Amino acid sequence: MPAYVISEVEMRDAAAFEAYRTLAANTIAQFGGRYVVRGGTVEVVEGGPPPNAIVVVEFPTMARLREWYASPEYAEALKLRATALERRLLFVEGVPPI
Repeated sequence: MPAYVISEVEMRDAAAFEAYRTLAANTIAQFGGRYVVRGGTVEVVEGGPPPNAIVVVEFPTMARLREWYASPEYAEALKLRATALERRLLFVEGVPPI
């Protein structure tokens, strides 16, 4: 069953953000993940306040997602995260394919 990382992101430092983004993207691919949403236009239809940039990454399973997040490869990106961006991070189970 697929699993998703959902992030609401606010950039703090542009150079650190680009470095983080490159490292994160490489590790996501290594662990079988793929970007579904990566900072596109957001339209609030109900509720508020409006979110910052939204990122959604799909992994084949929740186990694989957690393996990626705890990996030494992603740890390198996490070292930059505090300087690069502020975020809210969620792990969500998907639904089985029909």
